[in-house]
Amino acid sequence: MPRARYKVLVDSFAADIRRGKWAPGSRLPTHRQLASEHGLALATASRVYAELESMGLVSGETGRGTFVREVSLPLWQGIDQQPPAPGVLDLSFNYPALPEQAELLRAALRQLANAGDLEALLRYQPHGGRPHERACIASDLARYGVVVSAEQLLIVSGAQHGLAVTVMALLQPGDVVAVDALTYPGFKVAAEAQRLELLAIPLTEQGPDLDALESMCRKRRIKAVYSMPTLHNPMGWVQDLAWRERLVSIARAHHLLLIEDAAYAFLAESPAAPLVTLAPDTTVHISGFSKNIATGLRVGVVVAPLPWVPALERAIRATTWNTPGVMTAMVCGWIEDGTVARLEEQKRDDARTRQSMARAVLGGLSLIGHETSYFLWVKLPEEVRADQIAVALLRAGVAVSTAEPFAAADVVPHAIRLALGSVPLPALNEALLRVKQVITDHAY
Repeated sequence: MPRARYKVLVDSFAADIRRGKWAPGSRLPTHRQLASEHGLALATASRVYAELESMGLVSGETGRGTFVREVSLPLWQGIDQQPPAPGVLDLSFNYPALPEQAELLRAALRQLANAGDLEALLRYQPHGGRPHERACIASDLARYGVVVSAEQLLIVSGAQHGLAVTVMALLQPGDVVAVDALTYPGFKVAAEAQRLELLAIPLTEQGPDLDALESMCRKRRIKAVYSMPTLHNPMGWVQDLAWRERLVSIARAHHLLLIEDAAYAFLAESPAAPLVTLAPDTTVHISGFSKNIATGLRVGVVVAPLPWVPALERAIRATTWNTPGVMTAMVCGWIEDGTVARLEEQKRDDARTRQSMARAVLGGLSLIGHETSYFLWVKLPEEVRADQIAVALLRAGVAVSTAEPFAAADVVPHAIRLALGSVPLPALNEALLRVKQVITDHAY
């Protein structure tokens, strides 16, 4: 049996089980029935079930048959992030932190307690944020080449909220949005809630294939493109100016809305101009303070052309009514005293250290990532399945993400994404050693 056909059959069964087509406890066809139905050798049919069993999806019972198990990968290894079990080293989700951050919070709370306008923070805020705080954050964005007026900037409850209000305000159910074939799972969730159709842009070794996007635009009525040109999640790409200008040219030719996700852009040193600078009239730029300060600070930023601002404000009103006043006041204080810039520099250094460690430990594997990124993409060797690796690593006390939550196309690559920013450095080294050992054991 050709290798590709064997893989497709295992993938098909795995997808059907996860979608609920085969409920837990269902009896699957016998090995002989499977072989007959698909024209397989009996040994190959047995191998299909053996693979599914090693992935934790089925169990074979002597004399009774093969039965579907509860899906063994927990929700926190996909889109629905939940804390891992105690003792598990978490490489599935990034929440980079520095030792001094707790003390920064104490100091900021003390400063707020002594502020003259403390009572104002307890009242409703303007939907898009108070004018002086919008101006403060706008001035900070200039460090990244995003030069905008305060009126174009809206403060939201985190970058994910920014994505949600953008699709709610500017797109309609049924609209087609082009996304990278591997993309941020949070946007997939927002798109599903708005009932958008996602169209996957094929990937090259360097990034999304813009020739393919242009061809797609000629064949389909695409409304928007969701893009991460600076520190792509999960691949870590930073696109050059020529790539960005080509994307803008396609957007103008086909009247596309560009949604630029810059959540991790602060980690890249001297990247090319952001899309919002190259095409300010057709770009919504979204970022936040979860990664550069702390994930518990639900403060995000949406920058948009002035004509779109009222619709975005209505979406904020419909979802959270107003911005998080206390958190926003703290963020602006940290912008003004230089804390944000200092934390970003420290986190770039931290990410570089972790990325270097990962590449040293995982030498010999196929790796994709950026030198100052908090995540690393590991392409698995031929015949090694991502679900098998994830299950084996979980048993070894390490949580990772497979490619499945990131996949916008039907074909899901066998790869894992490692989030490097969530555990102390000694624990990260130990986790990476376990990753290397598990992959090596399965490859031979």
